[in-house]
Amino acid sequence: MNQSDPTDTVAPEKQTFTDQMRVRTRFIIDPVVTFLARYKLSPDLFTVVGMLAHFLLAWLIAIGEFRWAGIAMLILAPLDAIDGALARKLGRKQGGFGAFLDSTLDRLAEIILFGGFIYYYMVQDNPQMLAIAYVAISGSLMVSYSRAKAESLGFDSKIGIASRVERYFFMIVMLMLNRPDIALWVLAVLTYVTLAQRMYHVWKQEDWQSEEPE
Repeated sequence: MNQSDPTDTVAPEKQTFTDQMRVRTRFIIDPVVTFLARYKLSPDLFTVVGMLAHFLLAWLIAIGEFRWAGIAMLILAPLDAIDGALARKLGRKQGGFGAFLDSTLDRLAEIILFGGFIYYYMVQDNPQMLAIAYVAISGSLMVSYSRAKAESLGFDSKIGIASRVERYFFMIVMLMLNRPDIALWVLAVLTYVTLAQRMYHVWKQEDWQSEEPE
């Protein structure tokens, strides 16, 4: 009787926080997606609406209505999951224009959102928090860019302590607690920690590949 080599057993991939949230909210998202798919609504529509909704969030932040901004973010959060789930439901080609549009508008949405913080602290004449907001948004964009670039080169980079879902989840909590300053300070640090994690992860993958026998 042949015994399998233990090295042939591949450990299951560890789920990210984003994967866990997708599973836990499936009971809400799936019925909505099924309804929308019945009428052949375009996933791109929800991608664009989700981006435009960030103007409302930025405005609420700019006028200092942080708790309302947090509540609005919580209500609008499902839009971020609907477009991708609807595209899969309709059998859309993965990695096509829809994926490009979603990724691009997600970055634009974050820029719009952080614009609200920048305007608020500019009016408040608070240069320290203006600088922190700049560091936080630049870190957020670099986290997203690092994954896109890594995957374009054939590496996996779906790791890190502060991916987009984690960033939004933390921001929602802090805004509802009326502590945008804490949100920005923490994101300014954790986004660059995540960037370092992804850079190390890609470097290790290249190192492993170079050690593989021909």
